[in-house]
Amino acid sequence: MSEKQRLSEIAWKKWGPYVSNREWGLVREDYSANGDAWNYTTHDTAEAKSYRWGEEGICGICDDLQQLVFSIGFWNRKDKMVKERFFGLTNGQGNHGEDVKEYFYYLDSTPTHSYMKMLYKYPQKSFPYEDLLKVNAERNKNEPEYELIDTGIFDQNEYFDLFIEYAKESEHDILIKLTVVNKSEKEAPIFILPTLWFRNTWSWGYDDYLPKLDSEDARHITVSHKNIEVKNVYAKQSVKTLFCDNESNTEKLYKSPNQSRYCKDGINDFVINENSQAVNPKSTGTKASFFIDEILEAGETKIFEFRMSEKDLKDPFADFENIFELRKKEADEFYAEIQEGISSDDEKMVQRQAFAGMLWNKMFYHYNVEKWLKGDPAEMPPPKSREKIRNYDWKHLNNEHIISMPDKWEYPWYATWDLAFHTISFSLIDPDFAKHQLKLFLFEWYMHPNGQIPAYEWNFSDVNPPVHAWAAFRVFKIDEYIKGKPDLEFLESAFQKLLMNFTWWVNKKDSNGNNIFEGGFLGLDNIGVFDRNLTLPNGEQLEQSDGTSWMAMFALNMMRIALELALYNNVYEEMAMKFFEHFLSIANSLDNMGDEKFSLWDEEDEFFYDAISSDDGNHMYLRLRTIVGLIPMFAVEVIDDEMIEKLPNFKKRMKWVLENKPELAALVSRWEVKGQDSKHLLSLLRGHRLKRLLSRMLNPEEFLSDYGVRALSKEYEQNPYTLNLNGTDYCVKYTPAESDSGLFGGNSNWRGPIWFPINFLIIESLQRFFFYYSPDFLVEYPTGSGNYSNLDQIADSLSKRLSKIFLMDENGKRPVNGQYERFQTDPDFKDYILFYEYFHGDNGRGVGASHQTGWTGLIAKILQPRFSKKEIAEAETEMPGEVKS
Repeated sequence: MSEKQRLSEIAWKKWGPYVSNREWGLVREDYSANGDAWNYTTHDTAEAKSYRWGEEGICGICDDLQQLVFSIGFWNRKDKMVKERFFGLTNGQGNHGEDVKEYFYYLDSTPTHSYMKMLYKYPQKSFPYEDLLKVNAERNKNEPEYELIDTGIFDQNEYFDLFIEYAKESEHDILIKLTVVNKSEKEAPIFILPTLWFRNTWSWGYDDYLPKLDSEDARHITVSHKNIEVKNVYAKQSVKTLFCDNESNTEKLYKSPNQSRYCKDGINDFVINENSQAVNPKSTGTKASFFIDEILEAGETKIFEFRMSEKDLKDPFADFENIFELRKKEADEFYAEIQEGISSDDEKMVQRQAFAGMLWNKMFYHYNVEKWLKGDPAEMPPPKSREKIRNYDWKHLNNEHIISMPDKWEYPWYATWDLAFHTISFSLIDPDFAKHQLKLFLFEWYMHPNGQIPAYEWNFSDVNPPVHAWAAFRVFKIDEYIKGKPDLEFLESAFQKLLMNFTWWVNKKDSNGNNIFEGGFLGLDNIGVFDRNLTLPNGEQLEQSDGTSWMAMFALNMMRIALELALYNNVYEEMAMKFFEHFLSIANSLDNMGDEKFSLWDEEDEFFYDAISSDDGNHMYLRLRTIVGLIPMFAVEVIDDEMIEKLPNFKKRMKWVLENKPELAALVSRWEVKGQDSKHLLSLLRGHRLKRLLSRMLNPEEFLSDYGVRALSKEYEQNPYTLNLNGTDYCVKYTPAESDSGLFGGNSNWRGPIWFPINFLIIESLQRFFFYYSPDFLVEYPTGSGNYSNLDQIADSLSKRLSKIFLMDENGKRPVNGQYERFQTDPDFKDYILFYEYFHGDNGRGVGASHQTGWTGLIAKILQPRFSKKEIAEAETEMPGEVKS
């Protein structure tokens, strides 16, 4: 069976890499009185504390309800603890916020996880936990982060490359291969602890069913669970098995008696302290490990084999290598078809690792807010202060699904506007998963009864840009292209729920009723002069051009979906008209705000700015040039006459509005003027304003970097923006990489770096404008160069700038790898790609969360040819020399 065939069988996704890289320090595991999530569970308590809502591990896999987990632990005979989880700093410990301090890479995965591969680089010296904590604590925000490589632990190549691979023989028969490579020039010991355990579901007072693991053989563990098909786990080279229970060591944690004699950290205690009393001599429990003790010679490679199966196998490893080779061959065939038209091997490798990062960052996410607030029947009642601690108005929220995470260590919780971008890349390889992810957040156990979509667990009520409708339609069209037929049920279902979300935005975020949307946070963290969630002291309102522009984009997205549905059901013509008029009203608001007809477009600077409005009717621009002023470009839609002619009711009503409300019709980009091939443009920008915005955006002295579009104008590097408001001085400086302030935790900076989601929307918008305007619509690019390009050429060039971050340059280096020579030149590092949260605005270095393949995974879509070889050949036949890939 090919991978393409397996995609239609949901059982093949029953098992996957759904285990978090970090469960400690999370809101959902925080039962403190004051909501101090980072300190309630920590890295050092994690080995002894049984979690309530999920599990963590190194390269772990589990079933889709995370009832049974498999992961691998390691010990180099020097560390203070078994390496069962990745180490990193909390938000308060890092000089730029939370940060994983390990090197691991996602190298491959198919969408059904029939084959997966990752790499972890495990030091042979004692892991420098204290050194990393101490030095980072001493550094301020203007200094670089102190990384694991800075400690010198890799200087003599004293580390192991640990390659972990999975291959499924069938839905419930999973082979695991561990390849250990000693990279040093001397022999090195390693303990290998393939570990199996049940998520603790029995200690909380709801269900006391207790599953069991047993063993009568050093190389075989049996699994007894009423809901799990896997019954056996085999190890080819194990010398013994170790058993304990997934129960908290309350004596160690809280100085109170243990409920279990053999606690969660029992295996760790046996290995590190040789405490035989810590493991169960009867070889039974709810957590178990195989025990492998090896010494590798200098440069030696050893392979270790394991298998989880529903079958009783006499020789579980007889067909091991054949199955692995077959699954790898099928994975290659699957991606060969996906990557048709990509000529560069380097581009193929980067794209495939991007897909791998997306797929490995899927995670079982479980959180019932009402139970979390109330506490569990078998536990101590929570203090009164928890009743209003956070998310108390989201008691309906009950999540228990496999969800795409931004980064399973740094952000092991969903973020809905991130996820919208994830689905674009997912749709190329698994459109059904992409559609399901979008639908999840519109279900009643996610979406608030008032229509708000949850943001993320630190504050579900935070407001992110409304991009769900955009993603739904984009995924719908990609899915239609791949399968050759439209999934109207998906699109209609999404549209119905998004109506509620649009209504919430209209009712909740427009306090003055003038179609200017304040929004607040809006996902861009510290991009503003001050925290945009703050209430201004004298009752002023922050009027946000990006909030209003996002809503204009939302309205156009909803109109376009309604038009698509109206082609099959004319009832939707009325809805299309509703959103057409919504868009016109929002467009009107940008230029005619309040009785004074104040516009968020500054005619003097020819740029969109946020503004502060006071009760006396006065307005003041915040003349800070950020991508906030570019976001009006995203509200653009092109409709051709062919579609309008198929929708007579829409055409009739539209004509009436344009004739009877000329003040609205005149505001949008000359709707009555047809572009090429009888196309009509709906946009917040006329040609002149578009060109003026682009003159800023494409200026290397402002937004244009060699690696994409910066979040803030580079002008503020030498001339910081300053503002005095109500006696307080504010200053914004161009900072191309890590943030120099603690606003929003300090690890997320929008004051200079390059962010993929915004760049992706810029590229898409330019392509849409090009679809309307003729190729003769030219813009100076770069600004000041004297060279002119059309909008499609500029979009293509921006795509190449973003791709350049990851691709090897003429010197054999990758900008993403930054300043470390080893990462640039060492064959054991240079071709393993990390997909960071954002990128240095001047040199393309990766910054922020190092595994946020989530929205940075958009590089997979950017590298994908816009036309297949077949389409190019067909077009070239009709128009020789005019079609480009």
